[in-house]
Amino acid sequence: HHSHQSTDTKMSTTKKILGFGNPLLDISATVEQSVLDEWGAQLNNAILAEDKHKPLYAKLAETHAVDFIAGGATLNAIRVAQWILSSADKGECTTFVGCIGKDAFGAKMKEQLSRDKVGNLFLETDDTPTGTCAVLVKDNERSLIANLASAEKYATTHFESEAVQAAVKAADIFYMAGFPLTHEGGAATVAAICKHAAETKKTVCMNVSAPFIAMVPPFRAALLEAFKYCTYAFCNESEAEQLAKELGWTECTDTKAIALKMATLPSEVPGGLTAVVTQGAEATLVAKGGNLSTYEVKGNPWTLEKAQLVDTNGAGDAFVGGFLSQLAIGADEALCVRMGHFAAGTIIQQSGCTCPAMDSVS
Repeated sequence: HHSHQSTDTKMSTTKKILGFGNPLLDISATVEQSVLDEWGAQLNNAILAEDKHKPLYAKLAETHAVDFIAGGATLNAIRVAQWILSSADKGECTTFVGCIGKDAFGAKMKEQLSRDKVGNLFLETDDTPTGTCAVLVKDNERSLIANLASAEKYATTHFESEAVQAAVKAADIFYMAGFPLTHEGGAATVAAICKHAAETKKTVCMNVSAPFIAMVPPFRAALLEAFKYCTYAFCNESEAEQLAKELGWTECTDTKAIALKMATLPSEVPGGLTAVVTQGAEATLVAKGGNLSTYEVKGNPWTLEKAQLVDTNGAGDAFVGGFLSQLAIGADEALCVRMGHFAAGTIIQQSGCTCPAMDSVS
């Protein structure tokens, strides 16, 4: 009986994580440069689909071998966090909120989440299909073209529902990619989560997510507003560079300077904003106050050979998932980053954001 008691205490000390974002089914294919050119896609970038991209999804499935993998930046991070917490026997600690269609792709998402032990609180639309994201992979790099569809139909009435509010109250850590800021219901929900967290002194983490979020004035304004309530802001080097450019930080000549400057953004959080900037295989930067910590990626814990890389799709999301999993158990910053590196290093050896059996990870 005594051992049972100690597991109970262990379970309750893991903080609950709630993710809100755009759930998308990734349609992933390895492509030639001509395909990238045809659709105006650039590697290591993410864009929203315009009308000209609408035929891409069906065409890709006809001309290339495609994988259908549960995706969406926030959902990827939440699934990875749960994967790590499950492997440490911490129980079910994560919930995801978003909008899908009542269709085969939506059913696929729900199946994936129940396999991954992630609680789902989906709003489901009758009239709009589940969102998809074309993942064009070339030379292990990826370009993303997202067709949000039902993902951008998320409504605050769902957020205000009893079930969602109960999950919000139970959560201690919130994570949102920058992407839901592009639609009305998403932006309003991000603001509501920030307000709740400020009132209850909970932890909010967000991500710049893509250069266009920093570029488009209303999206950037919403992001900076949300950052006031964040403990952690995540981004990669190209997003950091774009943000610095848009905010006129001409004195910041390298990523380290940008990370330090990000940590000085207006904040309502005691201790201010902590900026976490990943740089692919280069060191991860963590800036807080006037202090910058640099964490090597190589040997911490992975040193990967080129031959081991499958694709970088989901790598940044996996980093966040690893980081969040350790935040949930109260680990220190170095361990949060190391687990982020572990998760990202694992995911880039898989197609898309696919969590392998932990005992198969060497």
